Amino acid sequence: MCSRYSLTSPPEAVRAYFRYDNEADFPPRYNIAPSQPVAIVRMTPAGGRELALVRWGLIPSWVKDPREFKMLINARAETAAEKPSFRAAMRHRRCLVPADGFYEWTGVAGSKRPHLIHPRDGGPMAMAGIYETWLGADGSEVDTMAILTVAANATMSVLHNRMPAILAPEYFDTWLDCRPGTAEMVKELLAPAPEALLDIIEVSRKLNNPRNEGPDVQERVGPATLL
Repeated sequence: MCSRYSLTSPPEAVRAYFRYDNEADFPPRYNIAPSQPVAIVRMTPAGGRELALVRWGLIPSWVKDPREFKMLINARAETAAEKPSFRAAMRHRRCLVPADGFYEWTGVAGSKRPHLIHPRDGGPMAMAGIYETWLGADGSEVDTMAILTVAANATMSVLHNRMPAILAPEYFDTWLDCRPGTAEMVKELLAPAPEALLDIIEVSRKLNNPRNEGPDVQERVGPATLL
C-alpha cells in the first residue's frame, strides 16, 4: 500500500529524470496525501511526455456520482488488468508518478511510527500509476490517478506486505506507450524493488498529520535501515 509520499527534488531534476517536454515549476512537498493534486507524467497524443496535475484517488469513468464513490488510491498490480475499476486505465492510461520517497507506519493506533522509504542514492524515482478522466453531466472534468502496488520485498516486509511498483528509466517508454491497447506487455515490469535501491529511516511523528508540511516531517528518528 502507499498512502503518503513526498516529492522534494527540484523541478529541473524531476524534468531531467522523467524527460517530459513541458516546463513546470512546483514547490517541494513532503507530505502528499490522498485527494490532493499531484503530478503525473504521461504520454501525449504526439508520442512525447508531459507533466500533468491530477487528483490522487482514482474515479472510474463509469461512476455516476464521485461524492458517493470511495477514492481508489492504490491498485494491486496482480489484478488491476482484470478489475472493472482499473482495467481500462491499465490498457489505455498508464502514467508515472514522480516521487523521492514514500511512507509506511509501524505501531498501534495512537502511537504510529512513520518511516520514510527513499532512494539510497537520492533523487527522484518513478512509481507506476494509472489515471482516468471522469466527465460529469454538466460538462465538468476530473482527472484522477492511483498508484500500483506489488508484494513487498524481504526487508520492506517488516513495515508492510505491499509497496509501490517502482520503474527504472529504461522501462518508462514501454510503460507509458498505451497505443497497443493491452496491458500484457507491461505486467512483467511490475515487481518488487531491488534490495539495493532504497533505504528506510524512521521520521518524525509530525508526519502523521497530513496537514503538516515541510522538511521537519522528515526529521530522522534513530539510525537508517537498509532496504
